Amino acid sequence: MSTNTKYIFVTGGVTSSLGKGIISASLAKLLQARGYTVTIQKLDPYINVDPGTLNPYEHGECYVTDDGAETDLDLGHYERFLNVPTSQANNVTTGRIYQSVIEKERKGEFLGKTVQVIPHITDEIKNRIKQLGKTGKYQFVITEIGGTVGDIESLPYIEAVRQLKWELGHNDCLVIHLTLLPYLSTSGELKTKPTQHSVKLLLEYGVQPDVLVCRAEHAINKDIRRKIALFCNVAADAVIEALDASTIYEVPLLMEKEKLDVIVLKKLGFSIDGEPELTKWKSFLQRLHNPSNEVKIGLIGKYVELKDSYKSIAEAFIHAGVVNDCKVKLEWIHSESLTEENIKEKLKDLKGILVAPGFGNRGIDGKIAAIKYARENKIPFLGICLGMQCAVIEFARHVLGLKDAHSREMNPATNSPVIDLLEAQKNISHMGGTMRLGAYPCHVEEGTLAYNIYHSKDITERHRHRYEFNNDYTKEFKEAGMVLSGVNPDAGLVEIVEIPTHPFFIGVQFHPEYKSTVENPHPLFVGFVKASMAAR
Repeated sequence: MSTNTKYIFVTGGVTSSLGKGIISASLAKLLQARGYTVTIQKLDPYINVDPGTLNPYEHGECYVTDDGAETDLDLGHYERFLNVPTSQANNVTTGRIYQSVIEKERKGEFLGKTVQVIPHITDEIKNRIKQLGKTGKYQFVITEIGGTVGDIESLPYIEAVRQLKWELGHNDCLVIHLTLLPYLSTSGELKTKPTQHSVKLLLEYGVQPDVLVCRAEHAINKDIRRKIALFCNVAADAVIEALDASTIYEVPLLMEKEKLDVIVLKKLGFSIDGEPELTKWKSFLQRLHNPSNEVKIGLIGKYVELKDSYKSIAEAFIHAGVVNDCKVKLEWIHSESLTEENIKEKLKDLKGILVAPGFGNRGIDGKIAAIKYARENKIPFLGICLGMQCAVIEFARHVLGLKDAHSREMNPATNSPVIDLLEAQKNISHMGGTMRLGAYPCHVEEGTLAYNIYHSKDITERHRHRYEFNNDYTKEFKEAGMVLSGVNPDAGLVEIVEIPTHPFFIGVQFHPEYKSTVENPHPLFVGFVKASMAAR
C-alpha cells in the first residue's frame, strides 16, 4: 500500500517524561526546514475524552486549538516549533476512541458482531492516525504515542502501529523509540540494559524500531552505540544521542547535529538535498542566550507548584523576551499567599504583574489584591481570562464603590455580578466541552492600547471560559475610566479592558499565550515585556 504521506511514530521506553513531544517537534522542525509539509499528532492513553476536565496538577496545562479542541500541552510545543495551527484531529485519547466505537455499536454499524479491541478499537485508532494524511496537506504525519511501552493502557496503540507498519510498508512508515541511558556515578558509566529491555518489550509486541533516540546526561561513545545497535537490531547510525539541553529550543539543532532528519529521510526513500534552513531559528537562539537586559515579572496563579500548568504563558515570555533583547525572570507567586497586609512586601521587586487564568474561588482574593497593587502603583499589568475578570471585579469594588462586586462563579448571591454566566450556559450541567472554546473574532477600538499593540481593528484569539463581563455595567465602567477596547462583533461580549491613565493596564478574556510561537511572538506579551522594562 503506497501513499503520498509518510507516517512516523514516536514511542517511549524505560520511563515517562523523556521528551517525546520535544523530539517529535524537533524532527518536524528539521523536516519543515527542508521544505516538507509536516504535522504532529498526540495519542493519549487515558480514558478522559479530553484534558478539559483534568486538574492542571494532574496533567499540566490544557491547550486549546483554533477549532476549540481541549488538548494535551504537547500540541503547544508542536505549534510553537512549527508555527502551524493544530486541530481536533491532532490529539486523540482512549476515551475518544472508545466513545466513538461505542456510539457506532449503539447505532448498529457493526451489524451485531462482537465488538473487540482487535479489530474495532485498533481500526478506530488507525483511522484517526490516517485522518491527517488523507487531507492531502502533509507529506509527513508524526504521531507521538503517550505513556511508556509496557503500560497496559498503551497496548492498543502499539498494536495499531504494528498493523500500520505491515499495511503501509517500510517505505511509508517508520518507528522512532525514545529511551533513557541512565548514568551510574559510582561506576562512571552509562547503562544500556534498560534500553535493551525496552526494545525487547517492543519486539514482543511485534514492532521493530527503526531509530533509537537515547536520552543521556553524558555523551554516548561509538562502543555504546554499537552495543545498542547489535542488541536492538538497528543500524549503528540510527542510535541517536539526545543530551540534556538548557532550553527546549536547542533540541532541533542537537538533532540536526545527530542527523536525525537525514536518517529518517533515507529510511523513507528520500534523497538528501542540502541542509535544513534554520537561519531564523539559530538567530532566535543567539538572542535568547545573549540578552542585554533583564526584567523580573510576577506570574500570580493558583497552580504555580506545577509550572507546566502555565506552560504556554512561560514560553510566550521567552518569545517576547527575545524580541525585546531581554531575559524575563518569572517570579512564580501563589495567589493564596497574597493578602492586603503582605502584598507590598511580596511584590515590591516586580516590574510587571501577570494574573493568570484558572477556575474556582481558591486564591481569588490574592489575585484581586495583586491587581489593586498594580493599578494603584502604576506597575504594568496583564490579566488573562480569570485575570481579566479579577481586574473587572477589583475596579468595580475599589473605583465604582460596588463593595460586594464579584463573579457569579465565585459568589452566586452577589448583588453586583459584574462577571456573569453566558445566557446559553445557564442550563448546562455536564462540564466537558461546554465552554466558549476556540478562536473567536474581536473588534479592537482605534486609539486604544490594544490597537497600538495589535495594529489592527480585527483580530481572532482563542478562548476557554464560561463567564463573561456583564454588559449591564458597561456605562458605569466607561464613566469611571475603564475602556472596553475589544468586543466580539457577533455577540457584543467584552474581550479586552484597559485603563488609559495607567502606563500599561490591560485584561483580556481570551488566551493570547496559545498563539505565541518562536516565529510569531504574541504582540500582547511583547508589549507587556517592553512596558515592564520601562517601569521605574
